Amino acid sequence: MTSTISPQVRMANDIAVQFRHLPLEEAAKAIANHIRMFWDPRMKSELRRLVEEDPTSFDPVALTAAKQV
Repeated sequence: MTSTISPQVRMANDIAVQFRHLPLEEAAKAIANHIRMFWDPRMKSELRRLVEEDPTSFDPVALTAAKQV
């Protein structure tokens, strides 16, 4: 079976796993900083579109971070 999750959602959720030990706001800030530093503009644009289109596909911490980007 093929996964329909977008690469941006998958990567944001994977990054969120690495910061689960932190409080939500601190983790979200760290994830947002990572995305700002390492994702290209097209990836960030697609991430913003996906937040609007399907926010339920995001881990709660990843969603909070994506809204900060």
